[in-house]
Amino acid sequence: MRHLQAFEDALNSIKSEGRYRVFIDLKRHRGEFPRAAARYEDGREQDVIVWCSNDYLGMGQDNDVLDGMHEAIDSFGAGSGGTRNISGTTRYHVDLEKELADLHGKEAALLFTSGYVSNEATLSTIAKILPDVIIYSDALNHASMIEGIRRSSCARRVFRHNDVAHLRSLIENDPADAPKLIAFESVYSMDGDVAPIEEICDLADEFGALTYIDEVHAVGLYGEEGGGVTERDSLAHRIDIIEGTLAKGFGVMGGYITGKTAVIDAIRSMAPGFIFTTSTCPVLAAGALTSIRKLRTDDGRDLRRRHQAAAAMLKQKFKDANLPLMESETHIVPLLVADPERCKALSDTLLHDFGIYVQPINYPTVPKGTERLRFTPSPNHTEEMMDELVSALLAIWAQLGLERAS
Repeated sequence: MRHLQAFEDALNSIKSEGRYRVFIDLKRHRGEFPRAAARYEDGREQDVIVWCSNDYLGMGQDNDVLDGMHEAIDSFGAGSGGTRNISGTTRYHVDLEKELADLHGKEAALLFTSGYVSNEATLSTIAKILPDVIIYSDALNHASMIEGIRRSSCARRVFRHNDVAHLRSLIENDPADAPKLIAFESVYSMDGDVAPIEEICDLADEFGALTYIDEVHAVGLYGEEGGGVTERDSLAHRIDIIEGTLAKGFGVMGGYITGKTAVIDAIRSMAPGFIFTTSTCPVLAAGALTSIRKLRTDDGRDLRRRHQAAAAMLKQKFKDANLPLMESETHIVPLLVADPERCKALSDTLLHDFGIYVQPINYPTVPKGTERLRFTPSPNHTEEMMDELVSALLAIWAQLGLERAS
């Protein structure tokens, strides 16, 4: 192959920078989350505790969710059979969209195959509907939002992370009559901080801008019924489009947007990422529907309380051990390593020597020099597991010559 060397050079460059990613082959054990088995190419298996899953509440192992999925596969079979427009809409899709709209207090919702696709397709389509729109994007927005804005080919401005004053200065510098949209997240998953949602909404009202919020790391986890930070802070009614995922707090797979009927219907009718894709498997839709309904009850409220308690406990244990915890106001618990090679070495040693699995987070997911381990404790992580984790971290930290916090 004439161009093979270019691919090899690209891989060598990634490896030399300590950014090469190795997938861990995990066999999850039903009903035993966060316990799993790591499988290796030689056939060997190792029992591990998973500390980096985005199945934040363990709903992917919930018996009610699994029963709902079994019922769907027994009734409907495996796949959806087509796009939503051509034979791929089932009762589960319709009911799930109604449930999501109600969860966020919106008129309508639209399902996508993933959170990435929902962001990319929606943001790029909005620019077709509003051809002169200017999109203002937080500097730490997810790659899917950045790609959707890039594909829109519209005018775009990037404001400093969570800096409302900078956002204001950018808006004031643009024509007053130009349509505007502010795109941001509620919970930023690598640092665990939260956007100043109310201040951004105030600014949007002042300048007549639309608001688009990504709640993927908050839905299921915050709010009285799991509607996210916007529900928790009674701000959902001030957001024009709320985007979320079914793959994290809800434990299944898929993405969605919610908003006014006309907005959702226009995107449904114009977004290639929706129109030309086989619809979400009805089995997944059934599982997500069961998960959302359960998390809106007292069972969900109890899970959320336990989840926050676990995150608070782990943070305190890291602080007590003088490990360099990156302060977070959410369930995300990051430890700063600030070196890609030692970050990977730390992750590898935790896995192979202690049966503790946490993935290293390196560039380009985070800026160079801020490499970290990102822990996501769930309601199922026990204090004993946390103590074992801290003990292992301290041993490897010293072995690698990493600095402790003062």
